[in-house]
Amino acid sequence: MKRGERALTLCMPITCKRREENSDEEHTFTSFVYKARWFTLSQTDGQELEPITIPEWDAERAVAMLNIERVPFDHPDGDIQGFAKQRQIAINPLAQLPFKTLLHELGHVILGHSTETDFANGETTPRSLREVEAESVALLCCESLGLDGAEFCRGYIQNWVRRGGGLNAEAIPEKSAQKIFRAADQIIRAGRAEIDPVTT
Repeated sequence: MKRGERALTLCMPITCKRREENSDEEHTFTSFVYKARWFTLSQTDGQELEPITIPEWDAERAVAMLNIERVPFDHPDGDIQGFAKQRQIAINPLAQLPFKTLLHELGHVILGHSTETDFANGETTPRSLREVEAESVALLCCESLGLDGAEFCRGYIQNWVRRGGGLNAEAIPEKSAQKIFRAADQIIRAGRAEIDPVTT
């Protein structure tokens, strides 16, 4: 901890349910809880963290082989884990699962989501499906590489599937499934030195 730094108090919203008297109906409401003794990364001192390496797969090699640039995270919303635009990705230095977030953002780029807005007259993928596709890529990569985060991927995917129209057989179109598998394979191959990445 840097000398002279003061701890922050976080105000955290919590959604609660309450049942009214003499009624079976439940109503939801938001309550706020205050948690003390939090510090931001910039308030701390210490050695630079060495990047974690995954046997047989190198994240920086994958990024380079896929011709994607990592840029500093400058999003004003600190709750955002990462973002992708054009062929650039940025990962929040405080991301809870940085590798999962990296794979998700790589997915957005490989799937073409980060350039869709450049073509105003073209057809764009609905946001719910974009998030489902990118997180499905992250799920496949996490499972294949033995990384933590797969259980969070599943919840994220289910949330966006519901937003896109509910859980049904057509929730993830076959065309999307093909794109997801192809993108995950491309990312995994790009990070392995002995295998050339698949190009599309």
